[in-house]
Amino acid sequence: MTNPQTQMRREVLEIPVAVERLLKNGRDEIARASDALRSQNPAYLVSVARGSSDHVATYLKYASELLLGTPIASIGPSIASIYGKRLNLEGSACLSVSQSGKSPDIVEMARMARSGGALSIAMTNDPASPLAQVADHTLNLHAGPELSVAATKTFVNSAVVGIWLLAEWAEDDALRRSIQNLPSKLQQAVQIDWPEARAAIGNRNSIFCLGRGPAYAVSNEAALKFKETCQLHAESYSSAEVLHGPVSIVDGGFPVVALAARDEAEQALATVADEMALKGAKVFATSGKVAQATQLQTVRTDHPLTDPIALIASFYAMVERVAASRGINPDAPRHLKKVTETV
Repeated sequence: MTNPQTQMRREVLEIPVAVERLLKNGRDEIARASDALRSQNPAYLVSVARGSSDHVATYLKYASELLLGTPIASIGPSIASIYGKRLNLEGSACLSVSQSGKSPDIVEMARMARSGGALSIAMTNDPASPLAQVADHTLNLHAGPELSVAATKTFVNSAVVGIWLLAEWAEDDALRRSIQNLPSKLQQAVQIDWPEARAAIGNRNSIFCLGRGPAYAVSNEAALKFKETCQLHAESYSSAEVLHGPVSIVDGGFPVVALAARDEAEQALATVADEMALKGAKVFATSGKVAQATQLQTVRTDHPLTDPIALIASFYAMVERVAASRGINPDAPRHLKKVTETV
């Protein structure tokens, strides 16, 4: 008897359609927000987010710095909500990311950023949310209802709307084309679930996720999802950091998932993946540049900045299977609820 399909699985399979819907319906909002950024030409950006949304912000930080040369700094929402402080953000832009747009601390920080002089842009799946009300521009994720506690569609659509905004601001035609081609690439990516990695994870209680550059952001998201859906202790590290101490806990068969985009960081990450394999870890990498680690099947997009989006789609397909193999319902992780509202 086969197990019934989980809500998480259904939503992972809906990712290509959700992205297609965003690309169809989100153009006008993206155009207005990118025009505003181009007009203001901020010297820097700040991001406001928590959890999976903060991993999107990390992805956009790398993308902005690589694509535009414009740095993004993350601001802790508690600066406004708990400490009641006001920052001087004159001449900047603020990107706030929240699936629900309801968490009081995110809303308060976005409000403060706007009053502090920042151009405020909100990314949310609810354009009528409190967060949208305190923004100059709201980018609707168009992800559709997401019922599983673990965010999948909303993470991907947040990443897509963010990179689309940056591509339009930069007027980068190659990246624009890659974004428009994402639905077909993601349709392939969600069909991949890395059975060799799942077998190695088995009943292990700890795992490392590695990344570098924009792929480090999806490594962070992967580690969170292992914890949320599989009750598996997972830590994310930059491949530049993992050998500076964390590698000490690696023993024989210790599972490692290394997420590499096809960019300038791929070789460096592959080298570290091989070093860890030689130390006895069971390492799986989304790169053909590894010699000791096991290469995972990977869908490459048409641009290195969109590769991480396809990587996380395949990861989601895999982690749902890992949860099921452990007898865990990924739709209702213990101690968690869909919308977490922090002050």
